[in-house]
Amino acid sequence: MNRTLRTAVVLPDRYKKTKQAFPVLYLLHGGSGSFRDWLTKTPDRTLLHRLSDQYNLIIVTPDGDPTSYYFDSPFVKESQFETFIAQELVEKIDRTYRTVRTGKGRVIAGLSMGGHGALYISSRHPELYAAAGSMSGVMDINTAHWKVDSSFARLRAANFARLLGPPKSGPMPYPGYTLVTLADRLKSNQLPLILDIGVDDFLIETNRDLHLRLVENQTPHDYTERPGAHTWPYWENALPYQVLFFSKILKANQVAVP
Repeated sequence: MNRTLRTAVVLPDRYKKTKQAFPVLYLLHGGSGSFRDWLTKTPDRTLLHRLSDQYNLIIVTPDGDPTSYYFDSPFVKESQFETFIAQELVEKIDRTYRTVRTGKGRVIAGLSMGGHGALYISSRHPELYAAAGSMSGVMDINTAHWKVDSSFARLRAANFARLLGPPKSGPMPYPGYTLVTLADRLKSNQLPLILDIGVDDFLIETNRDLHLRLVENQTPHDYTERPGAHTWPYWENALPYQVLFFSKILKANQVAVP
């Protein structure tokens, strides 16, 4: 993209005490956000540091622009975030830190736009990750299916048209770019998945839609609805459950640092 993008990296306390390679969680921010969000917007600002220390996990929070949705846009050359996250960032982190440099030691998750990004990118690059997670994720980018006011829906719909071109007619305007059209790919990839959402979230029905599609095609996944809305207190509560899910997979892959 011929751009300089910023990324925060949280190293566990044990990193400087051993020469071992550490697994990595790539943690994506939501719409209108930045790489700082996960470190500055949770009610407990020590959340990522505590989880990093508890699970001996490097946590990487890259910048995804306010509304990139982590696509490689066919029309906007400055918005190639699938390539940035899946290729350039992984290469940079592996060169700079002592990481497990295989898919067995990488996991990816995110909130809202970042939940879409984590599942979308991992669906297209399953060899890079051991598991993927979404918190309050945008599982359907048809804004007509969001419980939001019409002005916000039009704003985001215009953004998708800018990035992906004119929408196709029907309920799935961008097949292949939206998770509800990728259920069969998620099944064939056989990547462990964890999804959660608050029952008062404006994206609840789109998450239920994807969950039912995965149930119908018999894709194993962990799906949770719990009290809460599209808020930082909800995501602060959700993230530890996702990291616990990931930690079990990393242990099974024999890459967890004791």
